[in-house]
Amino acid sequence: FGDIVKVTPTSKVVGDMALVMVAQGLTRAEVEDPEVDVAFPESVVGMMRGDLGQPPGGWPEALQRKVLKGEPAETGRPGALMPPADLGALRAALKAEAGDTEVDNEDFCGYLMYPKVFTDYLHRHQDYGPVRTLPTPVFFYGMEPRQEISVEIDPGKIIEIRLQAVGETNAEGDVRVFFELNGQPRTVRVPDRQARAMAPRRPKAEAGNPAQVAAPMPGVIASVSVSEGKAVQAGDLMLTIEAMKMETGLYADRPGVVKTLHVAPGAQVDSKDLLVELTLD
Repeated sequence: FGDIVKVTPTSKVVGDMALVMVAQGLTRAEVEDPEVDVAFPESVVGMMRGDLGQPPGGWPEALQRKVLKGEPAETGRPGALMPPADLGALRAALKAEAGDTEVDNEDFCGYLMYPKVFTDYLHRHQDYGPVRTLPTPVFFYGMEPRQEISVEIDPGKIIEIRLQAVGETNAEGDVRVFFELNGQPRTVRVPDRQARAMAPRRPKAEAGNPAQVAAPMPGVIASVSVSEGKAVQAGDLMLTIEAMKMETGLYADRPGVVKTLHVAPGAQVDSKDLLVELTLD
């Protein structure tokens, strides 16, 4: 990437690129080869575009052209391109997103700096509550039958949770969990992630088939920019995949028409899953 200062945020960009290279088995020579198509993370595209400023001596020109795929680069100060922020409107938008969840100034600052990450956190908090209060092993691995834990949900407010049993998985992939909350019996129904992970897998893309677009890594489809029957040109963005808190855009490498779209936003995909089929010009 040139002579960059390796500190946040450029260190994150370097990390994103390293993860992509490991996931796709790419060498440095392949990354730099203009004939080898590479799905670069959005953070890499933004850095080469000039979103973080300019390093001494500029960017490696050949690599910058490959990453940007014809998109123009900015050479000025990135902050000069930002419109003035309406903090009142942004706070109102966050409150609307939060619903009944109270947000303070610290939450608002987190939202301003990382709106997508904070929104994901907010929705998880709404779905599952303050899971940060759980003991770390329970947070990561869950509880075993007859295990009991104490959880302080507020200063001085402690609840005792004892797991009694876990039922069988039903046809919808859910299980019933039987537990005691401060000695009172409770039952909840939760998804069995292991059972759902065993659902029929997606078809894999054929290696070397230019009409098939494959997932470069496991992740979640963040956005889809094409639809069946839509014509695409080389360099057009087709979809983005989110994995390990980074987004990677998949671009068309030649003209064609979208024949079949196999995924939608929110879909979980594995490496080399078939995402899009094209009819090539």
